[in-house]
Amino acid sequence: VKTCGSSLQGPGGTFTSPNFPFQYDSNAQCVWVITAINTNKVIQINFEEFDLEIGYDTLTIGDGGEVGDPKTVLQVLTGSFVPDLIVSMSNQMWLHLQTDESVGSIGFKVNYKEIEKESCGDPGTPLYGFREGDGFSNRDVLRFECQFGFELIGEKSIICQENNQWSANIPICIFPCLSNFTAPMGTVLSPDYPEGYGNNLNCIWTIISDPGSRIHLSFNDFDLESQFDFLAVKDGDSPDSPVIGTFTGAEVPSHLTSNGHILRLEFQADHSMSGRGFNITYNTFGHNECPDPGVPINARRFGDNFQLGSSISVICEEGFIKTQGTETITCMLIDGKVMWSGPIPKCGAPCGGHFSSPSGVILSPGWPGYYKDSLNCEWVIEAEPGHSIKITFERFQTELNYDVLEVHDGPNLLSPLLGSYNGTQVPQFLFSSGNFIYLLFTTDNSRSNNGFKIHYESVTVNTYSCLDPGIPVHGRRYGHDFSIGSTVSFSCDPGYRLSHEEPLLCEKNHWWSHPLPTCDALCGGDVRGPSGTILSPGYPDLYPNSLNCTWTVDVTHGKG
Repeated sequence: VKTCGSSLQGPGGTFTSPNFPFQYDSNAQCVWVITAINTNKVIQINFEEFDLEIGYDTLTIGDGGEVGDPKTVLQVLTGSFVPDLIVSMSNQMWLHLQTDESVGSIGFKVNYKEIEKESCGDPGTPLYGFREGDGFSNRDVLRFECQFGFELIGEKSIICQENNQWSANIPICIFPCLSNFTAPMGTVLSPDYPEGYGNNLNCIWTIISDPGSRIHLSFNDFDLESQFDFLAVKDGDSPDSPVIGTFTGAEVPSHLTSNGHILRLEFQADHSMSGRGFNITYNTFGHNECPDPGVPINARRFGDNFQLGSSISVICEEGFIKTQGTETITCMLIDGKVMWSGPIPKCGAPCGGHFSSPSGVILSPGWPGYYKDSLNCEWVIEAEPGHSIKITFERFQTELNYDVLEVHDGPNLLSPLLGSYNGTQVPQFLFSSGNFIYLLFTTDNSRSNNGFKIHYESVTVNTYSCLDPGIPVHGRRYGHDFSIGSTVSFSCDPGYRLSHEEPLLCEKNHWWSHPLPTCDALCGGDVRGPSGTILSPGYPDLYPNSLNCTWTVDVTHGKG
């Protein structure tokens, strides 16, 4: 039998089953005892994750410090269903995990904290729901209801019992699979959005507006199992109504507009796999007006009149360009229908470009969301002759070792390399020696991240000095005089090593004698001195694959 567990104290914390999030051990007996520092407080726990082999592996939770006493047992848990909260009666709680000899599951992750006596703790509010009441003491009652269009599953009210346990879990608000909508505007969600809609579904939603009006759909998010799960939009209320569009996969559809005052949405999911689902908003509008186009993401809209003959304009935020439509669209009569003169404008961050304005912003494609896989983006920044270019990193986060941004001191890939960056470690800023900087961003075919936001500006070189060389990440700089002939030197935080020790000299051509050094956590080496720090390579980012590092620590003779 394998034993594990620990004694825990303090106002709050987290602990997990052994090996979490991988399978826990078989034949294990683990005990955790949580004690509140303040004897007038009790312990509240909630599970972020919970999955035990149902019927065979159990987690018993009891009150007080006498582990295993059947009189103090609060809950015996197995499988994957657990209460929202469990609260002790005293200032101690024990948890006993017992597993059998067969294969296990991922186990659990527990959060604990001290709360006031005679309290059940805050159980929260359902997603897409409301809560009435804010008392969590014994005999207090909480009541729940859902937002319009959602269905409440579970208890409409729960009471805090004398044993500090709620009478039930809080309810959930789900979007029904069959429903009619008559409000002038609203939202249609796939079941359990965005957690995944499940299998074997056949859902029908009907949107009904006033006769003489029409309906406009805006797709905010869309992710279905490609080729197997479908959403069909029909122009009417019957199964035989004309199909306006049929959609599958992860590409977000364009806006849709009905010809009449009724739309029918049919969603079918097969027996396997599912995606995130969809989030669609609708609004109704009259026959002599165009649908509300909304305010595009990453843009500003000018104009709030959508009547026939009116126009609206859309201006992209700095760093973004039009990816769909024109700057201005007009509500017009086209082939007997009132509609916008072109598609609703969209703005996105481009994959590359040539920039010659005195200052600006460069964003990774997809910003502020994740960038795509298999990118090869090139940007060229050009300043006036005699000027230099300064780039500053506001945000930077790419897949470590695989998605790389190269910065070159010149107009193309053959220009000298100023730096190659991935992960999260970048300098404060970089300067070009001339009036060009070239950036190349390449990504592999798996995993992505937030990307980057980079500011650039054209700067002039002082006649008697060099530009600020910056400070290495995880390092320090000595010297603040950047005049010609002056030097600055650098050191690193404990555990890091300078890429080169030689000081930087401001030369007569107004440029430093070497690039800014970096502070790196290296793979192995000789470590000397009475004390110090050893870091894994690349720290605090993930270390690379295929490493074999050896460090030798050498202290004064006679010491240990």
